[in-house]
Amino acid sequence: ALEMQKKIESEKIDITLPGRKPELGNAHPLNLVRQELEDLFIGLGYQVIEGDDIVDDEYCFERANIPKDHPARDMQDSLYIDPNRLLRTHTTAIQMVVLEESAPNLPIKVVCPGKVYRRDDDDATHSHQFTQIEGLVVDTDVTMADLKGTLLELARQMFGQDREIRLRPSFFPFTEPSVEVDVTCSKCGGCGCNICKGTGWIEILGAGMVHPNVLRNCGIDPEVYSGFAFGMGVE
Repeated sequence: ALEMQKKIESEKIDITLPGRKPELGNAHPLNLVRQELEDLFIGLGYQVIEGDDIVDDEYCFERANIPKDHPARDMQDSLYIDPNRLLRTHTTAIQMVVLEESAPNLPIKVVCPGKVYRRDDDDATHSHQFTQIEGLVVDTDVTMADLKGTLLELARQMFGQDREIRLRPSFFPFTEPSVEVDVTCSKCGGCGCNICKGTGWIEILGAGMVHPNVLRNCGIDPEVYSGFAFGMGVE
């Protein structure tokens, strides 16, 4: 009996000891930036829509007004699984599905984040897999002024309230007119430094007014509705 008592004493568990807390990791920097962008646009009334990584050629290119002879259709740039399906090269593929599904129930106001894949050599500024977030607004009387105001708010929320933006003419198959968007350098404030290569500006995204062909391809009348779209790399 004495030995049994000793055994019980030596083997008992002290339930007053605090439990061992498992060590938790931190959120990945890309996820933090993506969440910050999503929260910003949710605050502006946007809906966050995600889509499939594997998409039909139709939604990745055809609906986005990218013809078959466009360089982006070249097998060197895209990772095809079969002749009709590929790993999406841009999150525009999600937007094309949203346009088609929402055509009977406009307006549209969405942001589409996700990974994209390209047949690229990895270096300091390129990767075969990276993250994009694209925005799309379609309604009556949407103008370039609405786009500029939205992008200015984005720049100031992400980079500081004293930031300014500029829009430079560009070309994308799915928008017309198209613009590249720059923000004043956060290090020098626009004076010119080594980060902005002396220009005072850093390019952050591409944008433009949704091409009438894109609206038409998805069953939306471009004579009645207009819209803007923008896309940026989260990295």
